[in-house]
Amino acid sequence: MKVVGPGSFIMGDDHGYKYERPAHRVTIDYAFALGAYEVTFDEWEACAQELACKEAPDDHGWGKGRYPIINVTYADIGDYLKWLSEKSGRTYRLPSEAEWEYAARAGTTTQYWWGDEVGKNNANCRKCGSKWSGFGSAPVGSFKANPWGFFDMNGNAWEWVADCWSPHYALAPTDGHARTDGNCKEPVTRGGSWYYFPKLSRSAYRYKNAENVFSYNVSFRVLAELKQ
Repeated sequence: MKVVGPGSFIMGDDHGYKYERPAHRVTIDYAFALGAYEVTFDEWEACAQELACKEAPDDHGWGKGRYPIINVTYADIGDYLKWLSEKSGRTYRLPSEAEWEYAARAGTTTQYWWGDEVGKNNANCRKCGSKWSGFGSAPVGSFKANPWGFFDMNGNAWEWVADCWSPHYALAPTDGHARTDGNCKEPVTRGGSWYYFPKLSRSAYRYKNAENVFSYNVSFRVLAELKQ
């Protein structure tokens, strides 16, 4: 986990897809801790061994261990978060998409944290120049971390967040909290994946997935609340 301090940033991209508009300032006045990596098969297995989560799902032959957990539904993730919260005595949840983008940008304003061009071997996405690109997920931490110490927020696996889907940012919260007035049967996903082209792995890109979907390119990372 990495602690993220309070701050503000411009969320979205007025020059991007319509789902990313309007760009707007978000001010987060609290600290939180976010997983440096996507949740792994090893971490999921710890929950499964205590019968609080379903057995580790299919890894498509890519590997378990430090590969990001895949093929879990939104409800499955809820089971993991409940177990982790009860075991630790701290509230764990999915980040809001504002919290997610704040951490993904890590103080940058470019398309990706490393610049406006995807370059080569900076992330795991289709035609991104890594040995995993277009073929499957990579072990977490296979690429450089962003300036705040977060890995794989651009590419590798889509990450579900706490927000209900809305196809725009009109009337979106500006304080970091999750949006709950949209289509809650289709939560927001962020970050792109090994399967999709680089433009979907940009820090501002957002889309959705049905809550009952389980997929070989969708995962998640956890947030721990630090509020007293």
